[in-house]
Amino acid sequence: MEIVHPIRCTSDIERMKAALSKNPRDLLMFIIGINSGLRISDILPLRVDQVRGQTELTIREGKTGKTKTFRFNQAIIDAAAELIPNGAADSDYLFPSRKAGRPISRVQAYRILSGAARDSGVTDSIGCHSLRKTFGYHAYKAGVDLSLLQSIFNHAAQDVTLRYIGITQDKIDDVYAAINL
Repeated sequence: MEIVHPIRCTSDIERMKAALSKNPRDLLMFIIGINSGLRISDILPLRVDQVRGQTELTIREGKTGKTKTFRFNQAIIDAAAELIPNGAADSDYLFPSRKAGRPISRVQAYRILSGAARDSGVTDSIGCHSLRKTFGYHAYKAGVDLSLLQSIFNHAAQDVTLRYIGITQDKIDDVYAAINL
């Protein structure tokens, strides 16, 4: 399994958004992913009525079985209002596949994201988990307490969270860069 990274640079995020803007479904998936910290397996099965006109979401996480509730930020609210098709029924999948009655697969989501990264010139290894890691990385950089991020991600230890969002390697790199004997 390939290790993917958070998207650290906001200009890379903007270039990814531009590359994904050709398909509103794909752009919405990206925006929800980087602004929620949810796993892609919890994003893909979302239905229109869970997001359109809503200010929060309650789901049962597939991996942990835990119930999670979180408020939508303005980026998710605005993207939902703009990108969900007007004719979409409440019961429709938010990220429908061409195969009727199903959401896109995790593999298709990976293809969409890695293709957008390639098309936009993002050189880091980007995949579905990059969305969740990007949320954590930027939350940490914005001053969110590490113990809170640990709780959001359901990690057992803070060092796991730091490694997960790429901060451990950043700190190691800073040490090497600072030592110039």
